Amino acid sequence: MFDVSDEVEKPANTPSRKYVRDAKVMAATPADIKEYPDSYVFVLEMPGLKSEEINVQVEDNNVLVVTGMRQREDEKEKEVKYIRMERRIGKFMRKFILPENANVDAIAAVCVDGLRSLGLLRSKSGKQNVL
Repeated sequence: MFDVSDEVEKPANTPSRKYVRDAKVMAATPADIKEYPDSYVFVLEMPGLKSEEINVQVEDNNVLVVTGMRQREDEKEKEVKYIRMERRIGKFMRKFILPENANVDAIAAVCVDGLRSLGLLRSKSGKQNVL
């Protein structure tokens, strides 16, 4: 009922609102990680998103970040009302700390049937790091 601003003093160990939102979004975006002899493959569920609606980037040279946003379809008819809404809308996101031997310059991505697959090659150093 009352709007509380972020300027209210919080205890030092209280997470920020952004952190809590991002944690919920990440928990709602399932992922599988596979390790092959020469690569890593990340498979993420992002239903309803087209390939061009999914952003893949590497932050801080070792954090793979995959994001997307699904919005509700614009209804042409104003008389339409939802009886039930179960499909998830909003932000999709996952972050992964990459092993030292991941070659972040060689990322390949494919999106099929709401599954986003990302492949990263291992570097030639021969190190075998597990995620």
